[in-house]
Amino acid sequence: MKSITFKKSFMLVLFGIMMSFTVMAQEKASPAATATGTINGAAVTIAYSSPAVKGRTIWGGLVPYDKVWRAGANQATIFTTDKALTIQGKTIPAGKYSLYAVPGEKEWKIIFNSQTGQWGINRDGTTTQDPAKDVAVVTATPGKSAGMSERLTYTISGKGFELNWENLTVPVVFD
Repeated sequence: MKSITFKKSFMLVLFGIMMSFTVMAQEKASPAATATGTINGAAVTIAYSSPAVKGRTIWGGLVPYDKVWRAGANQATIFTTDKALTIQGKTIPAGKYSLYAVPGEKEWKIIFNSQTGQWGINRDGTTTQDPAKDVAVVTATPGKSAGMSERLTYTISGKGFELNWENLTVPVVFD
């Protein structure tokens, strides 16, 4: 009887260890995140991977100025809308788009690109953005955020969305 109890206990402990390794292996340095909301009556979702600051210089460091960035980590960030939206006079039809950005110290370019499903960067570190598939390229003015944001986050409001990370906020406002 003791042999059976020992075997059961051993198997439970072994199962627990295996599950711990599985959970740890699935944790990502930049976990998946989703922002949902309504912009001018359209249901919008932004699906992205949320990297952390981890003591690094983000703007002008990890994310260089004046170069296309995947607006998150891992796969390209995805912006989905169920209705057409207008931004800075440009129409973004209902659908799914990769969201890219070109950060600048005083101005950002926000890029809505029709190609989706790709990894965010190529092996050489450049982004997978294909300019021929850009649907709209608009500008946004970054500002200092109210507080430190360790992880990249997106929030959606009635008129647009904001990207927040480190000590920076980038509001993207639709017409």
